[in-house]
Amino acid sequence: MQQYESATERGLIYGYVLDGHGGGRQVSRAELPLLDLTPEETLWVHWDRGVPEAQVWLRESSDLNEFACDLLLEEATRPRIVDLGAERLLVFLRGVNLNPGAMPEDMVSLRVYIEGQRLISLRMRSTKAVEEMRADLAAGRGPKTSSELLLALAHYMTDRVDTLIGGLADRLDGMEEAIEEDERSIPDQHQLRTLRRRAAGLRRYLAPQRDIYAQLVKLKLSWTVADDADYWNELYNSLTRNLEELELVRERISLIQEAEHRRMTERMNRTMYLLGIITGFFLPMSFVTGLLGINVGGIPGSSAPYGFAIACLVIAGIALFQWWIFRRLRWL
Repeated sequence: MQQYESATERGLIYGYVLDGHGGGRQVSRAELPLLDLTPEETLWVHWDRGVPEAQVWLRESSDLNEFACDLLLEEATRPRIVDLGAERLLVFLRGVNLNPGAMPEDMVSLRVYIEGQRLISLRMRSTKAVEEMRADLAAGRGPKTSSELLLALAHYMTDRVDTLIGGLADRLDGMEEAIEEDERSIPDQHQLRTLRRRAAGLRRYLAPQRDIYAQLVKLKLSWTVADDADYWNELYNSLTRNLEELELVRERISLIQEAEHRRMTERMNRTMYLLGIITGFFLPMSFVTGLLGINVGGIPGSSAPYGFAIACLVIAGIALFQWWIFRRLRWL
C-alpha cells in the first residue's frame, strides 16, 4: 500500500492552495480530489510533464479536453497564448536556463493552464521562478489570485533576462575597449560567434513572448485583477527594451567583425602592394643580370678588367631611375 501511495505522488512537484491573502498551504496529490475551495482560494499544481503519472493525471483527472492536454504535453513549443473559451487560457512561457551546466540561452519552458480558481503548470527542467514563488508564499507576500499567480510566474521567468543581456553587452564592451586601446588587438572570433549565437537564441523566444504580454495587456476576464494590465504592460516594455538591446548587441558584433575583416583586407592589400613594388623594382635588374649571365660568346665586357664594376654601375643607374619613376608616380 505504501509503495502504491508513493507512486501516485510521482509527477506532482508542488501543490498549493492560495488563501487569497498572500499565503498558501501545501497539498499532496492524494488531497487534490478532496479539495473544496472557498471563493477566496486558488489551487496551483506544478507538475513534471516528463513523468508518466503526471501525464495520466492531466488526461484523466484535470477535466481538460484532449486538445488542451496535447498542447500542454507536446515536445516542442514556442511562447504563445491559446484561448480555450469559457475564460480559460493556455499560456506558454520561456525563461533563462539557470540549471548547473546549462547554457542560459537554452531557455526553459513553462506551460500553464489557467482559469478562475485554478492554475496548472508543467515543466521538464527545473525553473527558479517556481522556487521564488514558493518563497513568496511562505513569507506571506505571494499572489492572491490565479491572475496574480500567472503574472508573478511571468515576471520571475523573465526577471534575469536583463542580467543575461547585460552580461553579453559587458563582454562586448571589453572587446571594443581592447580594440580602441590597441589597433593590433585581434578579437576572439570564437567568442564573437558565441555571443551572436546567444543573442539570436534569446531573441528567438523573447520576441514571441513579448507578443504574449501585449495580448495579456488587453485581456479582460472576470477573474483578472483591475491593475493587471499595468503590470503586463511593464513586462511588455521590459522585454521590448531587452529585445532592442539584443538587436544592438548583434549590430555591435557585426561592426566588430566588419572592422576586423576590413583591417585584414587592408593588411593583405598593403602586403600585396609592397610585394608588387619590390617585384617591379627588381625585375629590370634581374633582366640585365640574367642577360649578362648567358653562357655564350660575345658578352660585352667579359674580357675587360672593369666589366663587373661597369655592370654594377649600370644596375645602380637602373635602380635610381626606377626609384625616380616610382616617386613621380607616387607609388612610394
